[in-house]
Amino acid sequence: MGGKADVNVTERKSVILPAPEVSISTQDAYFEHIKKHCGKAYQGKVTVDNANGSSFSNKKLVMHVRKCTDRQLQIPFHVGNDASRTWILTKTGSGISLKHDHRQADGTYDKSTMYGGHTLDAGWERVQSFPADQYSKEMFVKHGIPQSNGNTWQMFIYPEKFTYRMIREGREFRVDFDLTKPITPPDAPWGYSDK
Repeated sequence: MGGKADVNVTERKSVILPAPEVSISTQDAYFEHIKKHCGKAYQGKVTVDNANGSSFSNKKLVMHVRKCTDRQLQIPFHVGNDASRTWILTKTGSGISLKHDHRQADGTYDKSTMYGGHTLDAGWERVQSFPADQYSKEMFVKHGIPQSNGNTWQMFIYPEKFTYRMIREGREFRVDFDLTKPITPPDAPWGYSDK
């Protein structure tokens, strides 16, 4: 009885596969809506900022969907001559992570870098929200800005407009970028290379 069954098991061909990368349809669609702008840059403007003395006032604001893979999108956000910011969207298998890679002009890491959040639900194919993650909360406390623990970042991608928005109790900041008018992409952000 045991002989025939044993032969079948040993004759079966083994299948070697990597662990599957999983995601859900709303987040896949969202990611693809942004990815189709890969290589393009767009100018934006602050449409909401309820803080006084913002460092974004009267400066040219440019987003550049610079580097894209099936798993990650790197989007530098240039503020005038300041090329310190890159938004990084990464599919994690349990949603999408948003990180803010901040650099000094010489390319070294800023003391406040890689803060951000992770989706908690399906979101929508045009909008995803990223509440602050634990790494970010601990970093904000360490650097004396615990009010930022309540941050939620949102990114909207519509056919004619991309929006970056940060909200928390008593604070809102929003930049809208016109996707109908691509501009010449800027140089690589600080700490990155075009090579």
